[in-house]
Amino acid sequence: MTTLAFYSSRSGNTARLVERLDRPALRLPAHGEPPRLGVPFVLITPTYADGEGRGAVPKPVIRFLNHAPTRALMRGVIACGNRNFGETFALAGDVIARKCGVPVLARVELAGTDTDILRIRAGLSHLFADTEAPCSIPA
Repeated sequence: MTTLAFYSSRSGNTARLVERLDRPALRLPAHGEPPRLGVPFVLITPTYADGEGRGAVPKPVIRFLNHAPTRALMRGVIACGNRNFGETFALAGDVIARKCGVPVLARVELAGTDTDILRIRAGLSHLFADTEAPCSIPA
C-alpha cells in the first residue's frame, strides 16, 4: 500500500489530520537525517510563510525532498494552512507541486473538517488503487 509522508509542527494540526486518514504514515523528523522511502507516497505538509510567501515549505520537508530517488516516488501533495493568512494559505503545496511536478491533491485548513477527511480518504483510495492513474481528489 502506498504510504503518506508528513511533517507536523508543535501545533500538531498536520499530525491530527494524518491520524484521521487511517493510512500508513511516516512522520518526518524536525531535525537530523530525513528518512528515505522506496514506495510511492503522498506528502502532507503545513505551510510556513511570511507575509510575502517566503519560507512556505518547512525545512524538514525540503531536506526530505532533496533526495531525488525519494522525490521521484511522490504522487502528490496535500497542503495544510490557516485561512487567516489569506493568499499564503496552503502555499507550501503550490511551491512543492511546481518544483516537483506533482499535483496539489487538497488544501486543508488546520487539521481538516470531517468533510475534508472523507474527501481525502476517497481520493487516496482512488489514487492508491492504481498508481499510474492521474492524481485527483474528487470534489
